[in-house]
Amino acid sequence: MTLLKMFGDFRKNTPEERNIRFGVREHAMGAVCNGIVVHSPGLIPYCSTFFVFTYYMRAPIRHYLNFVMTHDSIGLGEDGPTHQPVEQLRPSRLLEVLAHAIFYSGRWSQCSYRIAVINRKKPSILALSRQKLSQVEGTSVEGVAKGGYAISDNSSGNKPDLILISTRSELEIAAKAADQLRKEGKSVQVVSLVCWELFEEQSEEYKESVLPSEVTSRISVEAGVTLGWEKYIGQKGKVIGINRFGSSAPAGRIYRELGLTVENLIATAKSL
Repeated sequence: MTLLKMFGDFRKNTPEERNIRFGVREHAMGAVCNGIVVHSPGLIPYCSTFFVFTYYMRAPIRHYLNFVMTHDSIGLGEDGPTHQPVEQLRPSRLLEVLAHAIFYSGRWSQCSYRIAVINRKKPSILALSRQKLSQVEGTSVEGVAKGGYAISDNSSGNKPDLILISTRSELEIAAKAADQLRKEGKSVQVVSLVCWELFEEQSEEYKESVLPSEVTSRISVEAGVTLGWEKYIGQKGKVIGINRFGSSAPAGRIYRELGLTVENLIATAKSL
């Protein structure tokens, strides 16, 4: 879904067009797009493929470019574990030059793409899902720009009983679990940690407002490897994630079998 339909293909005899078809050549694609940036700084190309194939283009990703990666995580479904990126996110976050953004809905994507275009000093990755997602109430363009923010909180004085932290398509799971826990008398803050790098650039005061240090009951939920989440959940928190490859099945079934459900999140919260 990244084709510019109002333009044709850039070729020898049609240099005015804007789409470049690379075929299955991820490394070359990233390198060529970087070359366009270096040769003509006024041009802003974006480079797109399935998120799982970022391993083939690791070197080009280290340079400035906007990477629009699709078919994120186990939501890809029937294509199977070879095409389901469960571990690609963590090494991408480890690249210090990478302002890595994880996006959930159309509103987030618009804001995140704007950030990627404006931020010309770092490369950016937009990891987009395949499955259809609903718009979660409380999501904010301003919050996305800060990398992380609370989408809901029914506590007083920013002191909830529990903090649920999520990214990507799993934010909807966290929001629904929070609604149920609130009906049972719990105060819950749901945090959308869209981009770790952008969040770390914020002031200590702001980060404390999003993740108050006094609240040690925290759970993160993300359809990917759990490595790295310990920084945000602390010693007493728990992580719901995937430390294995996915499966070939409809997205909903895979999510249920791997424990990425509202029910499992609620049970984990009650075990804290």
